[in-house]
Amino acid sequence: MRVLAIGDPHLSRRDPKPMDVFGPHWGGHPDAFFDGWRAVVRDDDLVLVPGDVSWALRFEAARDDLDDLAALPGRKVLLRGNHDYWWPAIGKLRAALPAGMWAVQNDAVRIDGVVVAGTRGWTCPGSPGFAEEDRKIFDREVGRLELSLAAARDLAEPGDVRIVMLHFPPTTPSLEGSALLERIEAFAPDALVYAHVHGPTPPPTPVVPGVRVVFAAADALRFRPALVWPPDAP
Repeated sequence: MRVLAIGDPHLSRRDPKPMDVFGPHWGGHPDAFFDGWRAVVRDDDLVLVPGDVSWALRFEAARDDLDDLAALPGRKVLLRGNHDYWWPAIGKLRAALPAGMWAVQNDAVRIDGVVVAGTRGWTCPGSPGFAEEDRKIFDREVGRLELSLAAARDLAEPGDVRIVMLHFPPTTPSLEGSALLERIEAFAPDALVYAHVHGPTPPPTPVVPGVRVVFAAADALRFRPALVWPPDAP
C-alpha cells in the first residue's frame, strides 16, 4: 500500500464556485483534480486530504463532494481546513462518511500499519499579519495536536508508519519554527504533510531532521497526488 496526499480540493458540486478566479493555475478545476487523482491513485492506496475539502457551508451540501471523493480510487483520510465550514460534530461526520473514508479530529486513525494524526493548525506566530486573535486559535491548535499525537502513540504498533497531517504549514513563510513544529519533532514521525498555501510555485519546504516533508496543495501539485510513503515506491 502506498500513501499519497493532496489537499485543498475546494470542491463545490452543489453550488459551483469557479477556482480560476484565483489564477490560471486553477484552470480546468475541478475536472483537473479528478483526472489527476485517477491518473495516479490505485485502488489499494491510502490518500491523505489535508483540508479545504469543500466550499459548502452546510453538511448536507457537502455530501455531494464527499460522494465524489468516495468514488475515486483508494481509501481516504480527511482533515478539516480553514474553509471547511460544513464540517459537523465529528460523531455525525463519521457516521455519515462513505465506506473507505476516515476523518481525524483530536485523535488518530490506524489503517493497515499506517497511523495518521494531525490537526488543522493556524498561522504561526511571527508570520506577517499575525494578530492577538490568532494567538488564541494557534494555541488551541497546539493543544489539539497534542491530543492527536497522544492518540497516535496509543494506536501505533511496532513497525507502523507514523504520519502527521496539518492543513496550515507548521512554520512561518520564512521557515521559522513554532510550537506545532516542536511537538511534531518530538513525536518524530516518518512523514509530515501539509497544504493551504496556494500558487503555481510551491513555497520553501521546512527541513525536519529524519522526517519526510510533503507539501500537498492541489494547485501546486498540478492536481496529481504526491507520494508520501514509502518514498521510493513506483
